[in-house]
Amino acid sequence: MSHNLKKFTPYDKGIKLVTTPSDIDPSDDDPDVLRAVLSCGHVAEPESLTSCCKVQLEKKQTQLRCPVRLCNKVWPYKEIRKLAKLTAEEQQYFEEKLGEYVTHSRGIKECPGCHIFVERIDTSNLCVECALCSATQGRVYEFCWQCDREWKGTRPRADRCDNLGCVSRDLELLRYCKRITLSSVQNIKCPSMRACPTCGTLIEHNTENCKMILCFQCNIEFCFLCLKPSEECLQTSTHFVKCSDGVAPRQTTIPRHFS
Repeated sequence: MSHNLKKFTPYDKGIKLVTTPSDIDPSDDDPDVLRAVLSCGHVAEPESLTSCCKVQLEKKQTQLRCPVRLCNKVWPYKEIRKLAKLTAEEQQYFEEKLGEYVTHSRGIKECPGCHIFVERIDTSNLCVECALCSATQGRVYEFCWQCDREWKGTRPRADRCDNLGCVSRDLELLRYCKRITLSSVQNIKCPSMRACPTCGTLIEHNTENCKMILCFQCNIEFCFLCLKPSEECLQTSTHFVKCSDGVAPRQTTIPRHFS
């Protein structure tokens, strides 16, 4: 019998309920337990659905997705709130985390001058104007997206402003991260950290499994060694064989294809 605290009952309205085994928890196969059919077509009960989504939030994913292989469809938060039977505390946790991650991924941060939130439209330019500060100060007020100080120097620039100590923390991590050995890929050596070639999210390899990495931010798979999309890399090698083009050098720029 199931020991889950949150359960569906025949009185739950507006939910398609079935008794078929869960698709996201192999151990959840009790024929007496009611489970919901999600919008993607897969089946789950509230507790395992909650746990599944919490794992994704811990990985800082901005979208909650079905983990079933070859599915990966996005679950709307409104659906999760209902079908996972989120408690008030869980709703607060989910909404705070999702709000925090979405704000970060869309390029929104607090202006150091007036402390309102400002969106960076051009992600290749670190110089950002705050319209409110410009209006109240009677002059154009610009700040550096990287060091959070009033802008100094020429613009546009993607690397830094002229303020002392303005450096990209992410680039510093890429530049000085340790080298690791992938024992499963012919003991090849590479930097331990890479920026996703699609969205720029920093990802660290745990030295286990193959050379392919799925970005938790944009859900695109790429090769940790040559930095090519997985489908392109696998045309000339395999998951556990060295890339035909060798190991890409340490990255000196961070892709910002997504704002």
